Amino acid sequence: MDLYIVRHGIAIDREDPKCPPDPERYLTEEGVDKTRQVAKTIAALGVTPDLLISSPYTRAMQTAEIFATALKYSKQKIRGTDLLLPGAESSALFRELAKDKQSSTVFVFGHAPHLDELIAAAFASKHPITSLKKAGVAALRLKRISPPSAEFLWLGTPRLLRRAAK
Repeated sequence: MDLYIVRHGIAIDREDPKCPPDPERYLTEEGVDKTRQVAKTIAALGVTPDLLISSPYTRAMQTAEIFATALKYSKQKIRGTDLLLPGAESSALFRELAKDKQSSTVFVFGHAPHLDELIAAAFASKHPITSLKKAGVAALRLKRISPPSAEFLWLGTPRLLRRAAK
């Protein structure tokens, strides 16, 4: 299985007086624009997802929807899961992925530092080996899903992926 791990785009700052509760924090205009550019680059690579899974938090779901549009994947088919919420157990997500025998290319959308912990778990590391930026993408090939055994395909910062789109 190829697993694309995507951190949500730039969201409204927690210190902004207009900031809603954390689960409802949303992408800023800049966040939408930069995320859209990253998603276009991923689409240009010819990646065809079988499944998109997102944290139910607004900013992650918005990011998933932007990617769905770019990848020509139905927004209605995006699966929300609490397994991508901050603090969720990484092994639980891998166990859930292992149940899906149909999907060979999966995108997951969530939050830092949870996604960095998820990547570390894919390499049996107890310490983060990445620090995904907002709208950053890590591509892994899972040789085994649960317990995970992975190899890095690539890691793309948002700036690199946006520049590649030009």
